[in-house]
Amino acid sequence: MLPRRTVAAVGLSQLVNWGLSYYALGVFGPSIAAEPGFGPALAYGGFSLALAVMGLSSAALGRAVDRHGGRAVMSAGSLLLALGCAMLAVAPGAGLYLAGWVVLGLGMRMCLYEAAFAALVQAGGSAARPALSQITLLGGLASSLFWPLGAFLEGALGWRGALLVYAAIALSMLPLYRLLPAAGQGGGGTAAPRRATIPPETRAAAILFAAIVAATAFLSSGLSAHLIALLTGRGIDPEGAVALAALPGIAQSAARLLEIVLGRRLDPRALALVAAGILTLGMAAGPAIAGAGPVAVLFVLAYGAGNGLLTIARGSLPLVLFPVADYAVIAGRLIGPSFYAAAAAPLIYATLIARAGPGAALGLSLALALVAAAAAAMLFLRRPAPL
Repeated sequence: MLPRRTVAAVGLSQLVNWGLSYYALGVFGPSIAAEPGFGPALAYGGFSLALAVMGLSSAALGRAVDRHGGRAVMSAGSLLLALGCAMLAVAPGAGLYLAGWVVLGLGMRMCLYEAAFAALVQAGGSAARPALSQITLLGGLASSLFWPLGAFLEGALGWRGALLVYAAIALSMLPLYRLLPAAGQGGGGTAAPRRATIPPETRAAAILFAAIVAATAFLSSGLSAHLIALLTGRGIDPEGAVALAALPGIAQSAARLLEIVLGRRLDPRALALVAAGILTLGMAAGPAIAGAGPVAVLFVLAYGAGNGLLTIARGSLPLVLFPVADYAVIAGRLIGPSFYAAAAAPLIYATLIARAGPGAALGLSLALALVAAAAAAMLFLRRPAPL
């Protein structure tokens, strides 16, 4: 079992790191876009660039965690988050602004869930599975804390001053990582770099895992960016759409808490299937939304719950699909495409809504959920390969 203080420290780091990076643009985006010489395309395009950088660097950084250990990589990630926030804060125009998002993309890949999962598995092996669920519970609260905090700081200091405060907060995370074992002390780290190969008997499982992760990343990114627009496009007034858009976060945290309490003995394959089934149920309700009502509530609650559980499955499935010793390397390779999917989704959803209407975007969401559910079902029905 992992020490509770280690799990608590990593969980706190996730709450803070997600708020400082992934959710920052949700608070500061309008002000950045209004800055002379910036505009919406540049302001929000930087975030898509960061997601693409996460995809490009994923495999290499998975190997870095394997070689140097989670403590070293996550510490470097927080340093990069601090540097990236500072670069955005002082950026006079596009060049330094986009460079700042490149740095933030590297930092996010080095200290968000994927690196944290690998660090905990290195420290605790297959026994780390409960810890993976626990840190997602804290990470899921990041927007609830940092959206109001960011708004307060922006009101007091402007968006540039607020980002400088964010940089200082990122630096304050460094002592937490010392609770992770250092490389060579149960915290991972190999004598030389290696490229763990996916055994032939698990390649089909690897493809199914990558499909689940990529499909749900695309769906989640697209809905996160356009949920309010989709709801208003189905006849819900703006105030009601905003209220409904708050429910996925509540459902996400509630589902993760339920998994922590009741799901410890549930095979990760079964968890992925249940989660994808819940998500599909919600997306099937999407095209039937016609104004505020039970169907709209079902849509947003199932989206939040399914997405929250799939995040846990994303971390725990490699524990039963691949050799635990190769977790960081193999998972790093397989999740790479999901970052590209997340980067492309907001633009594709926006184009689809503009050209074919909200119904088409909701239909795409259902198709993506069905892909994830089909892959999860095939993974569940497969006979586990000996590891």
